[in-house]
Amino acid sequence: MSKNTILTGGICFLLVFLLLHPAESLSCARAGMTLWLNTLIPTLLPFIILTGMLTHTGHIRKLLLPFESFFHIFPGVSLWGGYVFVLGMLCGYPLGAKLASDLYGLHKISKKEALYLTTFCNNPSPAFIITYLCKSCLKDTVPAGMVFASIFSANLICMLFFRFFVYQNATISDSPGFSPEISSRKNILDFSIMNGFETITRLGGYILLFSILAGCIRYYAPFPLLYQYLLLGFTEITSGLSLISVSGLPYMTRILLSTAATASGGLCILAQTKGVLHHDLSILPYFISKCICTFLTAGILYCLISYL
Repeated sequence: MSKNTILTGGICFLLVFLLLHPAESLSCARAGMTLWLNTLIPTLLPFIILTGMLTHTGHIRKLLLPFESFFHIFPGVSLWGGYVFVLGMLCGYPLGAKLASDLYGLHKISKKEALYLTTFCNNPSPAFIITYLCKSCLKDTVPAGMVFASIFSANLICMLFFRFFVYQNATISDSPGFSPEISSRKNILDFSIMNGFETITRLGGYILLFSILAGCIRYYAPFPLLYQYLLLGFTEITSGLSLISVSGLPYMTRILLSTAATASGGLCILAQTKGVLHHDLSILPYFISKCICTFLTAGILYCLISYL
């Protein structure tokens, strides 16, 4: 079965759901747009605009120059790759992948380094983990430190796997080649603002569609309870985590499922990441890395809860 056939079938299925259940569809769409308007725009858009300005001015290179040796040794990336590493760890999905893609498009990093960076620099932000996952969804039933340790330890293991076994420790780009420059500060500002709004609007479309898909799964619920919440959690993580938190699943299952879904990003983040990647960059390394991280995160957290 071709990808176009699957895509067409999915579109028709959602259209039928919209026509047959307009009230449920409206509720899901409103929830997705509320998430986009109240959370994604104020938290992510400023970072997209400001990082775009830093990237095009080139001054970030001077700021990070003292840390060049550290970036070469630990994550095994160039100075520009270190920039993606730092902001990708702090700013949340899908900024890490977008920065890697933008720097590749500007010829500041190689294709191999860009692909390598997508495997460990596109992560949930610390703010999302602390405030939403740990406090709102898990109600502080497990320490935030354990959740951090499980997600970022899994991410570190994944980074080492791709660095040494997949890319054979050849992940640092050579000196950057030609980089298109923007002539004035005003043009840099205008370009970064328009690029930021284009990106955030695209992400809003993904959230809208996947919120409706999650509502469709919840409405029909043709699966046993555990599999239903697995699908919801790994479709759109924000709404999925909220539903898992009030489900009737056992305590340990809720914690492990919520944390694993957060580490994976879910299908919505996968689609968002694909949407911000340069057309030369494959989504496959990112997808494989998130599958590995999902299982490692659940296993590490289970060990931490059981033995500490």
